[in-house]
Amino acid sequence: MLPSYYENNTHFLIAVDCIIFGFRKKELHVLLTRRPVEPLKNEWSLMGGFMEENESLTQAAEKVLYRYTQQKNIYMEQVGAYGEVDRDAGGRVISVAFYAMVKMENFDTSLARKFDARWINVTALPELVFDHNQMVHDALTLLQYKVSTEPVIFNFFDKKFTLPALQDLYEAIYQIPLDKRNFRKKLGTMDLLDKLEVKDKESSKRGAYYYSFNRERYADLIKAGRRFSM
Repeated sequence: MLPSYYENNTHFLIAVDCIIFGFRKKELHVLLTRRPVEPLKNEWSLMGGFMEENESLTQAAEKVLYRYTQQKNIYMEQVGAYGEVDRDAGGRVISVAFYAMVKMENFDTSLARKFDARWINVTALPELVFDHNQMVHDALTLLQYKVSTEPVIFNFFDKKFTLPALQDLYEAIYQIPLDKRNFRKKLGTMDLLDKLEVKDKESSKRGAYYYSFNRERYADLIKAGRRFSM
């Protein structure tokens, strides 16, 4: 039996909503779904669900991510809590938002059909339910900060990438063009990439060399009192 201190206070529903980012063809995308229930049934929505009594916020977010992507060990981070009194027309719901980085080349397209989901360019989002547009805005702002101060951006790639693709991704996140010479100079100064002896021949006739991120040298960089800065 709960003490009266707890019983006499209002209980709320707690939800988690996930801003699932993916990168493809020079564009940053967000995975959206048609809301399956009222209120606002069939309107565009982020992926989400209620937190169960026996799980943490992180576990609830991981559950949502796996349900809609079938991928594990996805990089994610909490964006913030959203608790306006009338934010959800269905009831008093506090939502905690997380953003996640998904490798789109590993995304099972059958899941999109199952959940009526679609990847939408972050610059062309429709009107979303409740305060989900604000969540995306806040998540993108946090992502812009994180990729400038930590090497989290490499979670978008499956082990290897080309420098043109990496610059395209930074430009898609920052939503501004970057000078190629300055961009590569910054990368070279930190010396965190390993050049591979294989080229991507699909993007151009000459092809661009693939690179990989060296986590050991990044650890050494931090130990030396330096920091990642893009």
